[in-house]
Amino acid sequence: MAEVLVYVDHVDGAVRKPTLELLTLARRLGEPVAVALGAGAENTASALAEHGAVKVLTHDAPEYADYLVVPKVDALQAACAQVSPAAVLVPSSAEGKEIAARLAVRIGSGIITDAVDLEAGDEGPVATQSAFAASFTTTSRVSKGTPVITVKPNSAAVEAAPAAGAVEALNVSFSDKATGTKVTGRTPRESTGRPELTEAAIVVSGGRGVNGAENFAIIEALADSLGAAVGASRAAVDAGWYPHTNQVGQTGKSVSPQLYIASGISGAIQHRAGMQTSKTIVAINKDSEAPIFDLVDYGVVGDLFDVVPQLTEEVEARKG
Repeated sequence: MAEVLVYVDHVDGAVRKPTLELLTLARRLGEPVAVALGAGAENTASALAEHGAVKVLTHDAPEYADYLVVPKVDALQAACAQVSPAAVLVPSSAEGKEIAARLAVRIGSGIITDAVDLEAGDEGPVATQSAFAASFTTTSRVSKGTPVITVKPNSAAVEAAPAAGAVEALNVSFSDKATGTKVTGRTPRESTGRPELTEAAIVVSGGRGVNGAENFAIIEALADSLGAAVGASRAAVDAGWYPHTNQVGQTGKSVSPQLYIASGISGAIQHRAGMQTSKTIVAINKDSEAPIFDLVDYGVVGDLFDVVPQLTEEVEARKG
């Protein structure tokens, strides 16, 4: 059976959820071979094997932490030479897409970004994507070289599928360009205790209808009751009510959770482009003609200041 490379997104050996989702998708295409780089790479083997990795290629070097992107591209290129994979799968983060694009150029292959599903095809993997601000769904395949595909978080369920997970050292020779852009400092992200926005299974977002930074507390209360991440529309971010890092939309972050709750968001195309691939969408808006209602699975016409607190109380009551 053909082997499929999966780039591992991890923090000091703790594998992040999007990578486990990629292993689920990789098993549809062949035998997953994980590539773990940097500090703690060998510590990823147990989790990767539990979720289907037949092999784990590891390599640690200071270049991965000290320099941007290129050392990881060098390593993936080396892995492609070592494995001759049927495809290379990479999480669809900002860094992941840059790695994938550079790798595709290096190995002379086509690339597909932001896939939301993958299936095996007679002529190679077939990827499902959303196009034109998620107004259309397309299926695509790479016609030249080894397909390099980035996949959005929450595109597949994490499934345990124990495999050998044999750890093998990856032989990497860094290119001259590997040390071109040096990392000069890092500032730890301040923890909110909530899931990462792009990886969360549930997202609760607020928009212009929240009417002030102080009122985002009711959005946060609902999110915390559901164990969800908090998002915001561009209007709310531009007004200074919530940080830009939480913006959902074409000029913010794209999310694809199992459940997306939009409160006080009209549903402009800019916002829809960032959340339209969510599996279930619920909107709360007092304007029954708001465009968001054309998109939703469930809509509540009402004042969010009445509806959201009641919803939070009901969630807490059922949890209790």
